[in-house]
Amino acid sequence: MSLHFIQQPLDKNAPAVVPTQPVTLRVNGQDHTLEIAPWTSLLDALREYLNLTGTKKGCDHGQCGACTVLVDGQRINSCLALATVYQGKDIQTIEGLGSEDNLSPLQQAFIDHDAFQCGYCTPGQICSAQGLLNEGRAKTADEVRELMSGNLCRCGAYTNILSAVMEVLHDGQVVVDNGTLVTIPAQPTAASPVN
Repeated sequence: MSLHFIQQPLDKNAPAVVPTQPVTLRVNGQDHTLEIAPWTSLLDALREYLNLTGTKKGCDHGQCGACTVLVDGQRINSCLALATVYQGKDIQTIEGLGSEDNLSPLQQAFIDHDAFQCGYCTPGQICSAQGLLNEGRAKTADEVRELMSGNLCRCGAYTNILSAVMEVLHDGQVVVDNGTLVTIPAQPTAASPVN
C-alpha cells in the first residue's frame, strides 16, 4: 500500500533576512565598524569579523577562560559578551598586549617559565593575568590562584603559569619554585671605584 502525501503550497512571503546593525568596536587601539547581528558575541566579532584568532573559543559557555580579553583594563569572558554592548569601550586582545619584536612582560615571563604546553589556553591566561595585575588585588600566590581560577589549562601547566605571573607581579623579585614562593635576591651592584 502506498501512502499519498499532498504538498502544501509554500508561504508566499520570503523568509526574513537576518537583521544586522553597524557596530564600532575599538580593538587594540583601532576603531572597526562591523555589520553584525545584534546577538553576535564579542568573541565571534573578534575571531570571525576582525580575524583576531588569538582569542580562543573553548567551551563557549564562560567556564574555561580561553576567550578572556580586556575591556577598559578589566578581564571578561568574550564568549558571554554581546559585541554591541562594548561600543565605546577599549577592548584589548592578546594581539594588542605585545608584538613579536616587543613582548609584554607577561608574554616574556610565560616563555621564560615555560608556562604553556599546547598553548591553546595561553592567550586567555595572559589576558587574565594582565587584568589581575590591572586590578591590583592579588599579592600572594594563593590570591593569584584564586583570582585566576576561571582560566583552565588542560595540560596542567598551573605551577609555571603561577611562577610567571608572580615574577611580573613582584617585578622579577619573586617566583614559585615547586609550589614554594621564593624571593630572588637582588643582584649585587659593582662598587664604585674610590678616587
